[in-house]
Amino acid sequence: MAQQETDQRIDSGTLVAGTADGFADDTAGAAERELAHRERGTSRPITVVGNPVLHKECRDVTEFDDSLAALIDDMFASQHTAEGVGLAANQIGVDLKVFVYDCPDDDGKRHVGAICNPVLEELPPEKRHLDDSNEGCLSVPTAYAALPRPDYAVVRGQDAQGNPVKVRGTGYFARCLQHETDHLYGYLYIDRLSKRDRKDALKQMEEGTARYETVPNA
Repeated sequence: MAQQETDQRIDSGTLVAGTADGFADDTAGAAERELAHRERGTSRPITVVGNPVLHKECRDVTEFDDSLAALIDDMFASQHTAEGVGLAANQIGVDLKVFVYDCPDDDGKRHVGAICNPVLEELPPEKRHLDDSNEGCLSVPTAYAALPRPDYAVVRGQDAQGNPVKVRGTGYFARCLQHETDHLYGYLYIDRLSKRDRKDALKQMEEGTARYETVPNA
């Protein structure tokens, strides 16, 4: 997901409350973990709308090995280069269900992690409060559009070692979790827009210039 402008202060040392109820602690050592990943990784160019890998469901991750670890490192490096807050594997051309994130929530807490085979939990009605903030995507460079999404999200999946993991997010981070999970099932955020808003987003992309390397479409 493309980074939004914010004046929030990111506190990389604050722990997630409620980890005792099974949610991953993805704030502890966030800065150090992100730096270690991207220093091991190599940045790759970003695929853009129209590339077939972005428009189909990705394959499940079944092997939690050194190749997966190296891919995750490359994804963190690529995300950093593109100044994003989330990145799915198919955004660097890899057909696997894994995404990484380095994203603040609305309290300014920095969340860093990787999730394989993510599934969004259905929210009960009392937790479905929609936030219609702007959303952007590294695969639709320079374009933004308002898109209503729940301001709370829970994603279940596996970590890089194959262990079960559950992550929750509020506000901006909730949007990131939903956005990246969508990617791995073949959906871009513009696919959830009206025809008019989608057309406008594609026009913004056509008129803009990406600030990072992209993969040309054939």
